[in-house]
Amino acid sequence: MVVLGTKVYVAGDARDRTLDGLRSMVGNELGDLDVAYDIGLRDDDFPTVTLDGPDETVAKNLLREEFGELVADHEDGETYVGTLDSWDEDGFVLDVGFGQTVRIPADELGLGQGTPSQIRKRFGLVQHLPLRFVAGDPASLAEVEQDRLYEWSRGNNGRINANSVTRSEARATVNRAGHAQDIVTVERIGLLEQSIICNPDTDPPGLLADIGQYMPSELLAIVP
Repeated sequence: MVVLGTKVYVAGDARDRTLDGLRSMVGNELGDLDVAYDIGLRDDDFPTVTLDGPDETVAKNLLREEFGELVADHEDGETYVGTLDSWDEDGFVLDVGFGQTVRIPADELGLGQGTPSQIRKRFGLVQHLPLRFVAGDPASLAEVEQDRLYEWSRGNNGRINANSVTRSEARATVNRAGHAQDIVTVERIGLLEQSIICNPDTDPPGLLADIGQYMPSELLAIVP
């Protein structure tokens, strides 16, 4: 069984739609393999995939690469995944499942100047976003994660990051607001966390203001 490094923290019909979407994504990943799978959901809102078949090991590796995997024990110096649970002036706190959290101190974020709250907003780190970290005392944000976030803030394309929404719902919301021509695509950065990539001539804060009334999500604009 693989415990995926992304959360299902919505309720009711939204939870059912999210799990249906996850089944489709897992099916797409594993479609060519000789393996049966079953999707579950733990009490802490992290989904599981139980696998059985000749290609089980390959399937596990594919899911780990796509979603990350939560594990109960962390070895110093190794890279793991958690989801952004909270933040304060001292740093970020990641939910790593199994009733555990990991604190990344402010000086181990590696994302430049500013308080953790300022850094979170500057890089569009919506709550529950999956983030990779290096275990240790103290833990640190993984370099591969730092590189990804810096890429978001550079170049010609701004972004709007959102939580509590699927990729298809985010795209439909942009269309409903009349801004289909103002974006390049919607990139999935978590199961319920999406990054709306703007055209170079689109103003991310302006787009955020227009779509916010249609999307009951936390929305953060990234201006390159």
